[in-house]
Amino acid sequence: MLARPPLAETISRGIDLIPLRERLIVALDVPNVDRARAIVEELGDSVQFYKIGMQLQFARGLEFAEELIKTYKKKVFLDSKLWDIDQTIKGSVENIAKMGITFLTVHGNGKMIRSAVAASRGTDLKIFVITFLTNLDVRDLRDLYGDIPVDIEDLVRRRAIQALQAGADGVIASGQEASMIREIAGNAIRIVTPGIRPDGSEINDQVRVTTPRQAIVAGADYLVVGRPILQAHDRKSVVEKIFSEISEGLGERRAA
Repeated sequence: MLARPPLAETISRGIDLIPLRERLIVALDVPNVDRARAIVEELGDSVQFYKIGMQLQFARGLEFAEELIKTYKKKVFLDSKLWDIDQTIKGSVENIAKMGITFLTVHGNGKMIRSAVAASRGTDLKIFVITFLTNLDVRDLRDLYGDIPVDIEDLVRRRAIQALQAGADGVIASGQEASMIREIAGNAIRIVTPGIRPDGSEINDQVRVTTPRQAIVAGADYLVVGRPILQAHDRKSVVEKIFSEISEGLGERRAA
């Protein structure tokens, strides 16, 4: 039997209680803080939530995360994919929580996830579990696990159940698996979906992609978008187009 949050908490995670402008998380996948800051300045009030991945973290990105929070009043998703012994994860999460980070990713077994969740209790930090990266496909899965009989859907299902049982706040998952996760978890966990490509965008190195509307209809709560915005000539117009697609998807979900 899966551990579920109390009914009131489950309801509080419903689709209508997340502000529209917080549903888009812009990935600052750039080589340095100067580039990141210029993008944040350009997008202004149109974007409220930013992801700082490992590339920027190793280029003073952690300092910039605090600047985003304190100076720009933005929310920050720190995509660190923590994987280490329990005590190291515990200490890391405790320090990250002090920074005012909103979302943090962990990657590991149930013990690692539980350590992260325990360390985040009493803070505003939300713990998200990686399922399977959106730039990987079944060939990569076989490369990782050899002859072990597992497919992507089975792996994502198992990771979602681990997240629920460990008390995590959510998972990182492709839009292609979002509906399955909703069937398992209802609104008990949040789904952050990367690999988002608006209509007409280049797929780049992503494999399991969805459009913003498709991901939201499937059950995603938050969308992570990087290159389609970062590489655009008019970034704000792309952002507004994505918000329009998110609104359309939310309308379809409410009507379903």
